[in-house]
Amino acid sequence: MHLINYVICASAIILSCSQMTRTEGEVEVIQNIFSPCKKSSPDFDPCIKRAFNKLRPYFKRGIPALGVAPFDPHFAKEVKQRRSIGGLGYTLTLRNVFEGGWTQSTVTKYKTDWANKRIIYSQYFPEKWLKGEYEFKGDGFGLEMMRTGQWNLTLRDYSQTTRIKRNGSGLNVHVEIDHIGDMDIHVGNLLLGRHILEQMLDRIINFTWKPGFAVIRPLINDLVSTAFTDIWSNSFRNFPLDEFIKN
Repeated sequence: MHLINYVICASAIILSCSQMTRTEGEVEVIQNIFSPCKKSSPDFDPCIKRAFNKLRPYFKRGIPALGVAPFDPHFAKEVKQRRSIGGLGYTLTLRNVFEGGWTQSTVTKYKTDWANKRIIYSQYFPEKWLKGEYEFKGDGFGLEMMRTGQWNLTLRDYSQTTRIKRNGSGLNVHVEIDHIGDMDIHVGNLLLGRHILEQMLDRIINFTWKPGFAVIRPLINDLVSTAFTDIWSNSFRNFPLDEFIKN
């Protein structure tokens, strides 16, 4: 019995030491990624762009030693959008939203706006996917409509530009879509479970999404902006970037 306890104790110590070694190694790797980037250098922005792209393997597992949580996929508890168009108003609430594709993304442009304390960068995703639950409440011309169900969205050949600005202790994050090559969207229970009609409507929506893209573009912007706000405010809140980047 004493031998078994000793083996268990020794194994736990070895595992703990291995974890500490891995953690220390990851911190050293991150330091090496950012160490070439000097604020006074004209190559600072391209250097940060290269550094961000080298961080992609950590999107799925995070960097616990630096307080960075995994965010591929990212999870948002709730995203709400209210709109009024030509007397028609609606409230769309998306819940339990998962968003993936970050690890395959590439930062294509990066710019530091020192005067306004913000950064601007563009990012390309071969594919980005989102899924969750929805609740739609609409009213117009004295009529009310409510729907709930599941939804999913896949964006291909997708690019966006993100603007991040300090706001006291928090961050303002705004994302704008630059390009979408293709898109699939599926929304359940639009016709209250009439499956054949819903399948027909589903095909029509996906076949004709480009003419109606102006309607859903603000929603996608809101979704992605919310995700980025969560990621930057939570996962990277305590990231010690100043310790890695010198003047």
